[in-house]
Amino acid sequence: QVQLVESGGGLVQAGGSLRVSCAASGGTLSSYAMGWFRQAPGKEREFVAFINWSGGIRKYSDSVLGRFTISRDNAKNTVYLQMNSLKPEDTAVYYCNLDPLLRRIGDPAPGRYWGQGTQVTVSS
Repeated sequence: QVQLVESGGGLVQAGGSLRVSCAASGGTLSSYAMGWFRQAPGKEREFVAFINWSGGIRKYSDSVLGRFTISRDNAKNTVYLQMNSLKPEDTAVYYCNLDPLLRRIGDPAPGRYWGQGTQVTVSS
């Protein structure tokens, strides 16, 4: 069974940058699409970014488009989320997700496996 472990979260000032990583063990990510989702206090978990197995297809939520970049290194079995121009409203726990489903309409649906999450806090 694949296990996903996020890292790289922390506290950053508004306008700053942060990169979070998701490393897999117990299996390879190279055949799967990957996604990042986030959950702020009192809110539902929401889609942030999607990348297909090769990196050739990437999707973003409107709220992060132009500021966040999802990437992957299949040789390292790791997926990244580079977050620039961070805003206080980006504060959330960020989760990586294995094999989200890209849909014709709406955000990608999450797959079955999640990491434990990493906290990102953006101060104003």
